[in-house]
Amino acid sequence: MVKSGSIRVLLMTLIFGSGNFLRMERGFVAGRTNVNAQCSMHKPCNVDGFTDWYKLGRVCVKYFNESLNFTEAEFSCRKKAPGAHLVSVHSKEHNDNLFCIVEKLTTNTSRIWLGAFEYLKSGKFLWFDGSSWDFDSWASGEPNNIYTTTEECVEMNWKEDGKWNDDSCFVKKNYICAFKENAILKPGSEEME
Repeated sequence: MVKSGSIRVLLMTLIFGSGNFLRMERGFVAGRTNVNAQCSMHKPCNVDGFTDWYKLGRVCVKYFNESLNFTEAEFSCRKKAPGAHLVSVHSKEHNDNLFCIVEKLTTNTSRIWLGAFEYLKSGKFLWFDGSSWDFDSWASGEPNNIYTTTEECVEMNWKEDGKWNDDSCFVKKNYICAFKENAILKPGSEEME
């Protein structure tokens, strides 16, 4: 039999101790890995006025924890920085890096809009920024509504971490904007960075 004083000491230790047993890192749920243990935050964008964006390869990206439909998110990106669009993805490494950023910064859901859409019910997907469709990371069975107007826009993190899904463009999701580093003029010059 345990004395009530011992229980109080145990509870106090648990509540006011290190607290590590109470804190579950984001991403550490059934079927998911501990993202924080695998991801490190990227370097800030090296463009004046955009140091709160992250550098990924030749682009600067920023996660917005604001739920908008696909069109609203794209237009929001265009207002955030010159030449910005919803992010396009061109490699597994880039996809993984975007996933890490989302998982570290999200406060509600990790489902985000990517900058891709199905072109005129053709079954072909395009990037809004005009870049080549040279990589994809569809979840198993996706895209499942091609050739329809039901699901024409692309999201990340639907069923599986980092995997893509076609979804209705009217659904509101968080999003990531991106712009090419050399798309911003250097202060006081006519030259591109």
